[in-house]
Amino acid sequence: MAKLNGKVALVSGGARGQGEAEVRLFIEEGAKVIIADVLDDAGMALADSLGDMAHYIHLDVSDEDSWKKAMDETVNHFGGLNILVNNAGILRTGMLESMSLEDYMAVINVNQVGVFLGMRAAVPALRKAGGGAIVNISSNAGQEGVEGVIGYVSSKWAVRGMTKAAAMELGSDGIRVNSVHPGAVDTDMINGPGFENVDKDAAYASQPIPRAAQPLEIAKMVLFLASDDSSFSTGSEFVADGGRMAGHRDPGLGTQ
Repeated sequence: MAKLNGKVALVSGGARGQGEAEVRLFIEEGAKVIIADVLDDAGMALADSLGDMAHYIHLDVSDEDSWKKAMDETVNHFGGLNILVNNAGILRTGMLESMSLEDYMAVINVNQVGVFLGMRAAVPALRKAGGGAIVNISSNAGQEGVEGVIGYVSSKWAVRGMTKAAAMELGSDGIRVNSVHPGAVDTDMINGPGFENVDKDAAYASQPIPRAAQPLEIAKMVLFLASDDSSFSTGSEFVADGGRMAGHRDPGLGTQ
C-alpha cells in the first residue's frame, strides 16, 4: 500500500535536485504535492510532467507574505496539508574573515529563517488536519564545524535546534517534527561555484561508503519521516551520510 495515500505535502525547493526527488517519490507513494520554489520555469515544467497530483507555487521561503500565500493556495488547491518538507537551501562559500555580512545573511535568511517561517505558517493547516509531519533538511554541517562555509554551518545548526523546540511545542497536536542530516548529495549545490577545485574522490575516501549520496537516497529517508512508519519519532536527527559522522578511516591502517 502507498505510504502517503490521501496525504497532501508541500516541498520547498522542490523544483530540482533533492527536492525534485522528494516530490517524485511522494507522488509515487500516493501524495498530492505542492512544488514550491523560486525557480518558476523548472517548477512549472516538473508539475506539468507529473499531472494532477502536483501543483507549482512560487515561494520565496525568506518572505513571510510568500509563505502565507503558499499555504492559502495549498489549502485552496488540495484541500489541506499533512506534510511540510523544509527542503529549500542555499550555500555560499567564505572563510570567517572574508565572508561579507550580505552573503552570510543571504544563507541565514533562506536556510534558517525560511524553516522558521515555514513551520510557523504550516501549523494551522496541520492542526486542522488532525496532525501531520514536518521534515526539516539540515546537514552534517548541523552536527560539526566545516571550514569555509560558516554561514551554512550556522544555519544548519539552527535548523537542528529549531526542530527540537518545535517538536516539544507541537507534539500534543499530533504534529511530529524531525530533521534530516545528509552528507554530500550529488546535486548542483556541491557541483557549483566554490567547488570547482575540490577533489571529490579524496573528500569521500575516508567515509565507510566513499561517495556522495544520490538525491533519491535522501528522499527515501524523508519519506520515512513523512509517513506513519515513523509514528513514534519526533524531535530527532536522522543521518544519511555514508557513515561520515561515524568517524574517518586511517588509510595507513590495513584490515586483518
